[in-house]
Amino acid sequence: MPDRGARLMKLGVLLYPTGYHIAAWRHPDTPADSGVNFARQCELARLAEEAKLDFIFLADSLATQRGDIEALKRTAIRYVCQFEPITLLSALAAVTGRIGLVGTASTTYHHPFHVARMFLSLDHISGGRAGWNVVTGSNPEEAASFGADPHPPAEERYRRAREFTGIVYRLWESWDEGAFVRDKASGLFFDPSKRHPLRHRGSHFAVAGPLPIARSPQGRPVVFQAGASDSGIALAAETAEVVFTAQANLDGALLFAERIRERARAARGAPDEPPLILPGVMPFIGRSRAEAQAKLDRLQELIDPVVGLSLLEGLMPGIDLSRLPLDGPLPEPAAGGWSRQGLLAKTARDENLTIRQLVYRVAAGRGHRLAIGTAASVADELEHWFRIGAADGFNLIPHSLPGALRDMAFELVPELRRRGLFRTDYEAATLRGHLGLPLAAPSSVSAAAAEDESSPG
Repeated sequence: MPDRGARLMKLGVLLYPTGYHIAAWRHPDTPADSGVNFARQCELARLAEEAKLDFIFLADSLATQRGDIEALKRTAIRYVCQFEPITLLSALAAVTGRIGLVGTASTTYHHPFHVARMFLSLDHISGGRAGWNVVTGSNPEEAASFGADPHPPAEERYRRAREFTGIVYRLWESWDEGAFVRDKASGLFFDPSKRHPLRHRGSHFAVAGPLPIARSPQGRPVVFQAGASDSGIALAAETAEVVFTAQANLDGALLFAERIRERARAARGAPDEPPLILPGVMPFIGRSRAEAQAKLDRLQELIDPVVGLSLLEGLMPGIDLSRLPLDGPLPEPAAGGWSRQGLLAKTARDENLTIRQLVYRVAAGRGHRLAIGTAASVADELEHWFRIGAADGFNLIPHSLPGALRDMAFELVPELRRRGLFRTDYEAATLRGHLGLPLAAPSSVSAAAAEDESSPG
């Protein structure tokens, strides 16, 4: 039994429809239609809840990711056929009871009023289990879908995101607790003294408010962020309560954790308010190391070389890999390039990988840590990262579904539980409660992101 006074891991699960490995949809045990099969999505959600995981995490893009048609027609991982995340999470809220529901919404091609309303609606539907993963959208193909071609540069996207996120926080504070009295005898439906219009007018948005929905059951939905560039880290430090990050090795994870915590303390002026840091990890679990490695090898054998090279090119914009020898080195990315570019270039340089070798490395985890072995050895690795402060927990990433999720639920999580690192049952009803975050009071973290551009009139 975990010691209730001990620090416990936070564990979520990132659910790509067929699994995160680019060849997962071709695995004989993986239903290839999972992206639009609601019954299967329900099964996965219930399995994650049976394991008492803190949350389900859904990534998203507003357009199919770049790639020529020869590569796109052979893949299921580039958002070519799957549900819109908030719609899916709202439906999953009705078939689950405790697990958190975290969805992705872009600040570049949404409006803050819509995002605030959607996630607060999900929060009420689920009884306080909603979380918003803030992204600025790294996929340039999204621009054409919204008549905004070309895609805004990163600096502009993050300026917009800062204002956007501050507005959303303040919209979630449109009403005080108990504002809706619904007193039939007096005829008073709400207390106007507890209503707070926003009246924001800034560089990117003019938003009056208030939202047409009561305050969140958990104070406000939990805010996640996954940026790893300097701009992404700055946004996470100022606004996020949970940071999801791709870290392939322990040294990088420790450095990232130190940077986030230092920047958060400076941005928030509160030493006890740094965000939770959850690196992604993709476990391959077997009864032996050899059996676990065989699971990875089986998926690697299913990789279509055209898809693998296209995936790497998508992660390295500005570099035409088709003109380079596959058994040669990867060129250095341009200065100031996307954060994932730098991570991949460092991995290739540190391990002396050719482009071909990097293709197969990227195909598995796309920059996330692979943990290969028995449940005990994988738990050893996670425990070490957790104990030395590289992580507050993990976003578990199934390589294929449903098999990898079953391995996590029935092998890995019980092993962590035996070590007193994870709870035996849910002890709270909300996502904020699962994560050990306090009931959200009026925002002290990010309201300033919008306040400096608000007008009182």
